[in-house]
Amino acid sequence: MADEMGLGKTLQCIALMWTLLRQSPDCKPEIDKAVVVCPSSLVKNWYHEVGKWLQGRIQPLAIDGGSKEAIDQKLAGFMQQRGLRVPSPILIISYETFRLHADVLHQGLVGLVICDEGHRLKNSENQTYQALSRLQTVRRVLISGTPIQNDLLEYFSLVHFVSAGILGTAQDFKKRFEIPILKGRDADASPANRERGEEKLKELISLVNRCLIRRTSDILSKYLPVKIEQVVCCRLTPLQSELYKRFLKQVKPAEELTSGRISVSSLSSITALKKLCNHPALIHDKCVEDADGFQGALSFFPPGYNTKSVEPQLSGKMLVLDYILAMTRSTSSDKVVLVSNYTQTLDLFEKLCRVRRYLFVRLDGTMSIKKRAKIVERFNSPTSPDFIFMLSSKAGGCGLNLIGANRLVMFDPDWNPANDEQAMARVWRDGQKRTCFIYRLLSTGTIEEKIFQRQTHKKALSSCVVDEEQDVERHFSSGELRELFTLTEDTASDTHDRFKCRRCVNGHQVRPPPAGTDCTSDLSQWHHCAEKRGLQDPVLAAAWDAAVTFTFHQRSHDEQRGIV
Repeated sequence: MADEMGLGKTLQCIALMWTLLRQSPDCKPEIDKAVVVCPSSLVKNWYHEVGKWLQGRIQPLAIDGGSKEAIDQKLAGFMQQRGLRVPSPILIISYETFRLHADVLHQGLVGLVICDEGHRLKNSENQTYQALSRLQTVRRVLISGTPIQNDLLEYFSLVHFVSAGILGTAQDFKKRFEIPILKGRDADASPANRERGEEKLKELISLVNRCLIRRTSDILSKYLPVKIEQVVCCRLTPLQSELYKRFLKQVKPAEELTSGRISVSSLSSITALKKLCNHPALIHDKCVEDADGFQGALSFFPPGYNTKSVEPQLSGKMLVLDYILAMTRSTSSDKVVLVSNYTQTLDLFEKLCRVRRYLFVRLDGTMSIKKRAKIVERFNSPTSPDFIFMLSSKAGGCGLNLIGANRLVMFDPDWNPANDEQAMARVWRDGQKRTCFIYRLLSTGTIEEKIFQRQTHKKALSSCVVDEEQDVERHFSSGELRELFTLTEDTASDTHDRFKCRRCVNGHQVRPPPAGTDCTSDLSQWHHCAEKRGLQDPVLAAAWDAAVTFTFHQRSHDEQRGIV
């Protein structure tokens, strides 16, 4: 079940369990037990959802803690249940607990197993996948709104779990589908490779459609307010630019890359450059230590500089964020969600909020599940004075409902487009009443634009395979990882340059996007702005002169007025 976020996958699965536990063509239950396996943070959520929709007709058994002996005892009791009316026919358990206690659950039959956030099973070699595969059941449902996160072999693992053998072995799949499809998707592919790739893609889709249901969120758009999504390129400050060039010159990380793959030694270079793009304060300690790549770099910082103050003017993205927050605060009653991959960046957001006297709350991996629910409820309340909700994308990307805010800033891109999609879906969802504004900030010409381009490549692959889109454009060749460690200084947007855009002349859009284009369309079909004229968001227009060089923007849909 690969429906996108917000389409009721949980409710559909609860309806399925209820039906199988109560009905069959033989006028008796089809199954006597069902198991729901999910991330530990969602065990309680599933328990409450079953109670909400079935209103006490079934008493589920939820296991989210306890000693090994106590858990084993509960699981053994669950497995021993038999008959037409089992007292607790639904077990809700986390992936980790399932793996640790799998031997108990393997001792009997289960009518149905449901795996939520099923992309956790993208590696068929891991212990959790193996433990679930050995569960004695003939009915398996895997739920994932993002079935392709990185590559086609992960997709194979998911399909193989629910319908073993439909795509052959992993080796068969790689040879028969993955290699020709990826060759055909490459920007430099020959006409023959493209044609063969398309044939194999159609063959794969026809096979997988036997066991896949996929509906996209565009069916929800008419029930939600308009969303304006904006990819904002921000120029580096002179300090960032000098530090960036010095690092590339000293470390030469591009020479570490072989055959288009990232080596282990390159990962620290990637992290250093990503942090530098966020703010020089995040690599100041490396400069103090004279660390590799930052030798002699301390002299570039302003005299008397210390990391206790935030100094937004030293980072292009932080300066743009400062303007966005100031304009939002002074011209509206909107609230803002700030998302970053790094807790150190959240620390900088805190310093900025204290200097500007903005009230805020913060959620990262150190916070308990129970406390998270409380601060989310408080922030969403119309009477809450909090202006900003800070979010670590790793800790809070999934499942949170932050409809109290209608502006969200993704401060840095993730390698995995699914992580960014999850984070951005926190505000534009059921219950939201206001127009939503999403800002995705990228440092112009840097590694961040390259990461964003890889995201685009992966999303195009997912669109082709999962959503069966035929006209997804090819922009980025697989060999472009070698360009990760370059700095393009003479550009307004490296991403736009690569499109070889036919709708823009000298960087200015002269032809609008095609009719019917929305936020899910290819980025080349969005609005392209090399100046603030033409933006739909006055807040971003006011922040333009701070450090913005280029913006891609698009609306989710047009408002339908006069509908009762």
